[in-house]
Amino acid sequence: MPAIPTRQRDAHKGSFGRVLVIGGSTGMIGAPALAANAALRSGAGLVTLAVPATIQPTVAGLASCATSIPLRHTNTGLIDEDGSRLADVIAAVDVVAFGPGIGAGPAPLDRRWHRLLAACSAKPVVIDADGLNLLSRLGRAKARVSNAQWVLTPHPGEMARLLGTSTAAVQADRPAAAIRCWEQLGDGSVVVLKGAGTLVTDGQRLFTNRTGNPGMATGGSGDVLTGIIAALIGQGLSLFDAATLGVHVHGRAGDLAARQHGQISLIATDILECLPAAFRSLQRKRG
Repeated sequence: MPAIPTRQRDAHKGSFGRVLVIGGSTGMIGAPALAANAALRSGAGLVTLAVPATIQPTVAGLASCATSIPLRHTNTGLIDEDGSRLADVIAAVDVVAFGPGIGAGPAPLDRRWHRLLAACSAKPVVIDADGLNLLSRLGRAKARVSNAQWVLTPHPGEMARLLGTSTAAVQADRPAAAIRCWEQLGDGSVVVLKGAGTLVTDGQRLFTNRTGNPGMATGGSGDVLTGIIAALIGQGLSLFDAATLGVHVHGRAGDLAARQHGQISLIATDILECLPAAFRSLQRKRG
C-alpha cells in the first residue's frame, strides 16, 4: 500500500496540493460539496469549487472550508462553460475533479463540457459521475485528449456505457473490463472500477481492494472517493498510487462507519466523517 505523504513542520497550505472541483447542477448540490470536503479531509491544502452561480451559495455553505467560483449556467441550472474563463484557475491548481453532480445536458452542452475537460488536461483529472457519461456519449476516441492524465472512476453501469456493453458483461469479468477501458485511454491514465473488490489498473498493474462493505452502495459515496483520490494526487502521489490508497482508505472509512451506524443506515457523510480515523489507522499500522 502506498505511504501517506509526510508533512514537514515548515509546510504551508500550498504544500499539500490545490484541488479544483468542477461540477454541480440544480438538484445535485451535494455531490461537489462531498467531493470538496473529502479532499480536505484527505489532506488537500486548498480546495476550490467551480459550480453554477445559481447553487454557489448553498454549495459554499456545505463546504465552508473551500473557496468557490460561480459559473455561467443554463436556465435549467447546468454549467454552461467551455473552460476559457477558468484558464487562470486551472493553471493555479495541481489536480481537477471533474463531474460530481454536473448532470446531463443536450449535445451542444456536451461539446462545451468536452472543451472544458480539455482545458483541464494539462493537469491530472479525476473523472466521475456524469463526467464519465459525457465520455460515453461523445465516444472514447473523440473524447480522448492528447497526453491527458485521467483517473476514471466508473461503477459497473458507467463502465458498461463506456465500453458499449452491458452491466452483466462487466460484472462477469471485471478485470477484463477494467483493462479494456484502460486500453482505450492509453498510457498516463488509470481506471478504477468500483464495486465489491474495487479494481485499479494502469495497464501494467492490477490492484484489488479488500476494504469496504455493501452499506457503501449509497448516493454520494463515489463523490467522496473522487475527492480522496484528487487530494492524494495533489499531495504528490502518482495516479496509480493515489487511486489504490484512495480506494483502500475510502473502504476503511466505510467499514468504520458501518460499525457505528450499521450497513443499512450508512450514508455518504458517515464515510466522510470516518476519514480521519481511517487515515489514523493506516498511519498507526505503518508506525
